[in-house]
Amino acid sequence: MSLAIISPGKNPNAWINVIRTLDPTLKIQVYPDISNPEEVEIAFLWQHPEGLLAKFPNLKLISSMGAGVDHILRDQSIDSKIPIVRIVDEKLTWSMTNYVVMGVLNYHRQLPRYQKDKLRKVWDMSTPELEVTVGVMGVGALGYDVMEKLAMMDFSVVGFGFSEKKDFKYPYYSKSELPEFLKSVNVVICLLPLTAATENVLNEAFFSKCTPGTYLINVARGKHLVEEDLIQALDQGQLSGAMLDVYRTEPLPETHPFWDDPRITMTPHIASVTNPKAAAPQLMENIKRIKENREVLNLVDRIKGY
Repeated sequence: MSLAIISPGKNPNAWINVIRTLDPTLKIQVYPDISNPEEVEIAFLWQHPEGLLAKFPNLKLISSMGAGVDHILRDQSIDSKIPIVRIVDEKLTWSMTNYVVMGVLNYHRQLPRYQKDKLRKVWDMSTPELEVTVGVMGVGALGYDVMEKLAMMDFSVVGFGFSEKKDFKYPYYSKSELPEFLKSVNVVICLLPLTAATENVLNEAFFSKCTPGTYLINVARGKHLVEEDLIQALDQGQLSGAMLDVYRTEPLPETHPFWDDPRITMTPHIASVTNPKAAAPQLMENIKRIKENREVLNLVDRIKGY
């Protein structure tokens, strides 16, 4: 048995060091230098080249390096019988919630406005706080934790999802109630999984239903957002600003208009980064379970897409 680590553009050394600490006997092959594809039974990956996994005839498990699996599920060549798992890490939730809370507070206390005032040497104490009702799209582990923490800070929170929910702790709107959801909030946070149903969900039609002046925070996936529609919504006043951590192309090209748009706050996909020390034990436990023919942890539902 060997483990194939496939993460083009990412340095896998931190993962390798932790994995070797946990199991010095496990053979590790790192893409593109995989000399014995027939030995590969476990693929540990992020943004793998589509079709590559079909070259491993004895593959028994595919594990994402993070919580997201859309980069795996889009590969139609993967055998449907091979289980796919993802990383579930409390630290990921903690980091994501802190990032989102930061974004909400920056908007609520108008930090971007005061940074502009500083450059212009303007002393303006008017309206130091904005009234905020936060709408969270995607109320799984990450979204629910965001709602809990914001509610603890006395922000009004509203949830949205593509499925019905009964007895949810907070006000909740399902897919058919999107217009009502958007009219009830003025900060929208996208934490939806990326699926065929959610790709391009943040588009012109979506923004037209928003409360004028809504602030957008996207920390889910770049493909949720139709980027040219965001700029149009900002120009039209449907949105007052946006905070983005994810993009359709990463790294963002130097010629992209987002770089020079002062209405858009940008970070380079760092809202929640998987920690190898915390996540590698999950991988090793799943390798053990595969060997013992037991149910794996954090199994992905291919129909739901997460």
